Amino acid sequence: MTTTNFERIINLLSENKVDFVIIGGLAATVHGSAYVTYDMDICYDRLSLNVDHLCDALTKIHPKLRGAPDDVPFKFDSPTVLAGLNFTLDTDYGALDLLGEVEPLGEFERVVQYSEVAELFGFNVRVLSLDGLIRAKRKAGRKKDLIVLPELEALLAMQKKQK
Repeated sequence: MTTTNFERIINLLSENKVDFVIIGGLAATVHGSAYVTYDMDICYDRLSLNVDHLCDALTKIHPKLRGAPDDVPFKFDSPTVLAGLNFTLDTDYGALDLLGEVEPLGEFERVVQYSEVAELFGFNVRVLSLDGLIRAKRKAGRKKDLIVLPELEALLAMQKKQK
């Protein structure tokens, strides 16, 4: 399994002024989790201008639908992204999942309310909070999400004690 180059993706998104929140395994790692992730998951703002920025950025790293046969036509552009919601992509920098909403939190505007700013690779980026991660992973209910829940809950308890 190829490791995703988080630094290069964050740099690309930030330099292209994309509004996004890091969610999933990378967000858990930022909060101190030992969870190992091989992809990057983001929730993106679906406003037309932001989708334009997102497409301008990612077109440079040749996104393809992960798991789709090579003969399935796919053009990564604003109309495609606006017509869809969630995309699992393979890029020149690794696996990148784009989510237009995060259950049970909602769309980007609500996800932002469950985020905090962290410095990653020299960029200030939004990262889903521990509370938001716990809610999302509990709702997803997948085995890989449920396994990490006790650790995230312990990290949240430690965080609350320190306040």
